[in-house]
Amino acid sequence: MSNIEQNSIEKKKELFIDAMMSQLGNITKSCEIVGIKSRTTIYNWMENDPVFREAINNIDEFVIDFAENSLFKQIQEGNTAATIFYLKTKGQKRGYVEKQIQEVNIIEQPLFPE
Repeated sequence: MSNIEQNSIEKKKELFIDAMMSQLGNITKSCEIVGIKSRTTIYNWMENDPVFREAINNIDEFVIDFAENSLFKQIQEGNTAATIFYLKTKGQKRGYVEKQIQEVNIIEQPLFPE
């Protein structure tokens, strides 16, 4: 592969990473934006380029941070459902869980009656 081709691929990788950030991790939409015809190209890049793979994996964390920020805004705005969701997932240590309590009665009987 020539230097020009390699530079072109590296530029596409950079553009793809930028597109992934703007599209919150949507691979198909990011491919469309950059002009990549197949998701397989992305998977090949991830398999063969650890720096690219790391950048893509970091986008997942970025998207989670984005979603958490949205959740916190909703909580601050008084959204009861968002507050309940947060407490059920993050407040379990403090008792914010829905539990089902099942009572089990064990009757001891000999396995082989005499």
